[in-house]
Amino acid sequence: MKFTIVEQPDIFLFGLRIQEPVTSSTDLLIGFLCIYAYFILKKKTENLRVNTYMKNYFLLMGIATFWGAFFGHAFAYKIGFFGRMPGWYLSMFAIMFFERSAIEHARHLMGKRMAKVLLIANIIELLLMATLTTLTLDFIFVQIHSAYGVLFVVFSFHLFSYVKTKDRGSKIVLIGVGFAAIAAFIYNYPIVIDKWFNQLDFAHILMAIATLVFLNATLNLKENTIKSTS
Repeated sequence: MKFTIVEQPDIFLFGLRIQEPVTSSTDLLIGFLCIYAYFILKKKTENLRVNTYMKNYFLLMGIATFWGAFFGHAFAYKIGFFGRMPGWYLSMFAIMFFERSAIEHARHLMGKRMAKVLLIANIIELLLMATLTTLTLDFIFVQIHSAYGVLFVVFSFHLFSYVKTKDRGSKIVLIGVGFAAIAAFIYNYPIVIDKWFNQLDFAHILMAIATLVFLNATLNLKENTIKSTS
């Protein structure tokens, strides 16, 4: 059963109303860390698909969380419900790139045909969840897409890679997924109940930690493992 989120009081700065100030701030923290990760990976000179996918993940997730901070929380009263949806879609595309990075990382361990089928299925799943989100206007499908993408796809393929190759990068990804899994649980249940630090804020802090763990993981993936074949 889902519990009610403890809502934070509004604050006013120079006459400007800001809703959910702590939740907005922790969303901004994730956004800054994602953009930081993007620029760290951008400095890498290797033209590798896994790095490219992860750069796209961090960039889109950074923009999505910035959008959520401003229009999903702080100034939601100005833009209304539909103003949240661009952030939803951006986060869904971000997760799609995270999934593709995991599949690409394990490509050399499976047949080319299987890898191609999985990458196509990745697109189909994204389109299905995005369509359901559009038709229902329900955030639950964004959550399902994220849970499936990170807790199932990313976890499964990096676990497979780690078992086969003992790749340190894949091991670190699994740790990051652990933080993300705890954050997903806390997001929906009242682990911390306080008007100035509710479960959304706690979940955001864990997601911020997971972001840094995923960056560290990407930097530690074995180069001979992540080189792509055409």
